[in-house]
Amino acid sequence: MDYTIIDAHAHLWLRQDTVVDGLAIRTLENGRSEFMGEIRQMVPPFMVDGVNSAEVFLSNMDYAQVAAAVITQEYIDGIQNEYLAEVVARYPGRFFVCGMCEFRKPGYLEQARELISQGFKAIKIPAQRLLLKEGRVMLNCEEMMEMFRYMEEREIMLSIDLADGAVQVPEMEEVIRECPRLKIAIGHFGMVTRPEWQEQIKLARHPNVMIESGGITWLFNEEFYPFNGAVQAIREAADLVGMEKLMWGSDYPRTITAITYKMSYDFISKTPELTEADKRLFLGENARNFYGFADLPQLPYIKNMSE
Repeated sequence: MDYTIIDAHAHLWLRQDTVVDGLAIRTLENGRSEFMGEIRQMVPPFMVDGVNSAEVFLSNMDYAQVAAAVITQEYIDGIQNEYLAEVVARYPGRFFVCGMCEFRKPGYLEQARELISQGFKAIKIPAQRLLLKEGRVMLNCEEMMEMFRYMEEREIMLSIDLADGAVQVPEMEEVIRECPRLKIAIGHFGMVTRPEWQEQIKLARHPNVMIESGGITWLFNEEFYPFNGAVQAIREAADLVGMEKLMWGSDYPRTITAITYKMSYDFISKTPELTEADKRLFLGENARNFYGFADLPQLPYIKNMSE
């Protein structure tokens, strides 16, 4: 396999200890977490302490020949800015990290300014979590727009996951129109498998917008490996915006409770439905160009004992 592989959507944390929508999320043992009223297998059971560390991920990356990864964030894991700052300082060539603010209440503009002053090159918004019972936080509200202009001026990227379908697409259209130089990565492949997912994909028709596929194997989990429906969705998205606007992402580590890390991309490398050029762009070259990765390691294939 002659591809440079970059994971455009993964997560790291030392411990989950947070509350979302009034419901607790807590690390337990054997890879399980208390998750919003039930017990869920959050990470593989061999991660007995629930620690989702950079070192364990790097071991998975090296084995799967993944050269680099973008570490995004989600409120269900708690805000991980302090740990991610340490991670990128230790492994600057392997990780690109996103800072995250508390966007569910006012005051995040100052938080974003502080994160940028600390050296974060991207800000993450889990926008699907902003449809609050007490009132929706609009992506085109005054404080958001001021933050986006501040980011655009300083060449800070926006990583964002949107609510299902087209609910937040008009807001994003306004953000893109007002900040045409703000580089934006939209996650979860537009929540493919949900109605109107293509409307999120179409946002990548704007030159500053990319789409990443973090969570696509979760969204097609009922179908399971080799995820033929996911391959067809990638082809449909490429027809809408071009393969050069799409990036692979794994949503590690949650997705590897069902499959191995390597399986989260090798269904792409093995499919006959995509050309070699398409695979090269999707699996790494688009992310390399968008995030500016350089001096990536050459990772050898290590033969398994089962071979």
